[in-house]
Amino acid sequence: MTLNKTRRNFVRDLGLSAAALPFLGGMSSLAAEPLERGRKRFIVMFSPNGTLPQHFWPDTFGPDQELKLKVIFEALRPWTDQVLMLKGLSNQIRGDGDGHMRGMSCLLTATELNKGNIQGGSDTPAGWAKGLSIDQELRNFWQANPATATRFGSLEFGVAVPNRADPWTRMVYAGNNKPVAPIDDPGQMFEKLYGGAQSREHVASILDDLHADLKRAASKLSPEDKRLLEEHMQLVRQLETDIEAAEQENELDHAEPEIDPEIEVINDNIPKISRMQIDLLINSMANDMTRVASLQFMRSVGQARMRWLKIQEGHHSLSHEPDNNVDAQSKLLRINQWFAGELAYLVKRLADTPEPGGVGGTMLDHTQIVWLNELGKGNSHSLDNIPFVLIGGGCGFKTGRALSFENTPHNRLWISVARAFGHELEHFGTKRYCAEGALPLG
Repeated sequence: MTLNKTRRNFVRDLGLSAAALPFLGGMSSLAAEPLERGRKRFIVMFSPNGTLPQHFWPDTFGPDQELKLKVIFEALRPWTDQVLMLKGLSNQIRGDGDGHMRGMSCLLTATELNKGNIQGGSDTPAGWAKGLSIDQELRNFWQANPATATRFGSLEFGVAVPNRADPWTRMVYAGNNKPVAPIDDPGQMFEKLYGGAQSREHVASILDDLHADLKRAASKLSPEDKRLLEEHMQLVRQLETDIEAAEQENELDHAEPEIDPEIEVINDNIPKISRMQIDLLINSMANDMTRVASLQFMRSVGQARMRWLKIQEGHHSLSHEPDNNVDAQSKLLRINQWFAGELAYLVKRLADTPEPGGVGGTMLDHTQIVWLNELGKGNSHSLDNIPFVLIGGGCGFKTGRALSFENTPHNRLWISVARAFGHELEHFGTKRYCAEGALPLG
């Protein structure tokens, strides 16, 4: 889907180059028609191999109980009042495939895997998921309306996702048997957003030429849009520099399998790549290139060796250690705290960016983040008590609390999210798990 035609024509009529559209297309003060009051956005962030329940779930639950975050969430404490934790949601999808396969590929689709020949840890091989994922459901819903359609519809970001295609590496689906691969190279994502088929040298020239365009458009840009665009351009310049430096050091060839395909060597610059991907995600949403995005860290059964945390063992192997292995528990805590820290950076970037259009508040107030995992607990392969953490005001749910449900299909959460965005779904995924409808999260 391209930019709204009237907005494109209006920018053209100002005498601005077509190359400026990725930077100026989302500026509310350059719109030919008034934009809607506050855009709604949806972001899914995935991290693998279960969590540590004792360090994750709060001690008290209830609609009137103050939320007190556990140690995993140390970096997120400044935004406690924006957090909604949901315990007791289960991935009840059964059928072919092992727990990790269904945990990953049925997480956002909430429906079964097709029959296939990909052999997992169980006796039944499987294929791709049978339906589309909730992010793509929302993408299609918004893209069908010219008022909410964006240039890309959705963007799929990856961080250290191995170069392989199977149900353990794919959580986003455009439909039955249609997995969508994340882009985990910031350079490739940069080209998609700003360079198209051309080189980043061309992008640099666009940035230089934009200064002349801005002078012509100065009378039309609001002070807020001027500041937003200047920050946007500055960040794009910095990202271009960072990506070029990383490529010169040959550090972007990450997550390459060793002889044993179960082992991934994760380069020590993954934290930097993560931040570049998050910055690109924020930029794309601030300029309304997309309103739906996913951020996938690694993969299900991922054996990332997080040496920047002084951990040499593979993540999946550590997650299988018994609870009384103190050393493994300590390392798993550091891993989960690191993921929470990346989530905190995403939240902070949204909270620090005023909502475009002069509607008040920040982008976080209009964005719904869902942090999730394919397992409730790694060493039991449990698909119960999947850790769902919702952050932000995009759906209008009451936050600053933790709610506990009893073995509730996670399909119902996706119905709640869709309806909160105005998409009146009766069911999502496998219909029999949707009989009780949306969850009471208001």
